[in-house]
Amino acid sequence: MSLGKNLQENLKEAESSIRNALYWASKNEKPTTIFQLSKILFELDQIEKTEDLIDKLENRKSGDSGMFGSFFTDI
Repeated sequence: MSLGKNLQENLKEAESSIRNALYWASKNEKPTTIFQLSKILFELDQIEKTEDLIDKLENRKSGDSGMFGSFFTDI
């Protein structure tokens, strides 16, 4: 099941806030602070992508290689 609408909205809001913080941090803060903010932004992006991948795997029919090709078949 994909992410709920409320969660998606909150994640987008958090992403916007982190982007804003990253913008201001890039002007005055140390590189480690900028790196950590970038890392948080990356992880927020990965939440939705991971959820989509899990949905695809859960909805995969038995024996169907789908868009994954031979990645999930035995050799």
